[in-house]
Amino acid sequence: MNQLVILEVGNLEGVVVMIVAMIAVASFVISLVVAGIFKLIYESKAGRKLTKGQFWRTVLVCLLICGLISGMICGGGI
Repeated sequence: MNQLVILEVGNLEGVVVMIVAMIAVASFVISLVVAGIFKLIYESKAGRKLTKGQFWRTVLVCLLICGLISGMICGGGI
């Protein structure tokens, strides 16, 4: 009977890149949802309009906050 062989993975760089990419994509999607909700709330009051620049700045701020949160979690701060 042959022995079961555990395949060596070698360098785990691909896994790390995939995890970082998944975190980045999830943060971007969450930021788009938060910015969309912010846009709906902002435009519902007194007929104001949110410009494209303001929308993308809101997305950027949300991305920065998501980055801080993921850094705290992955870095062991929490």
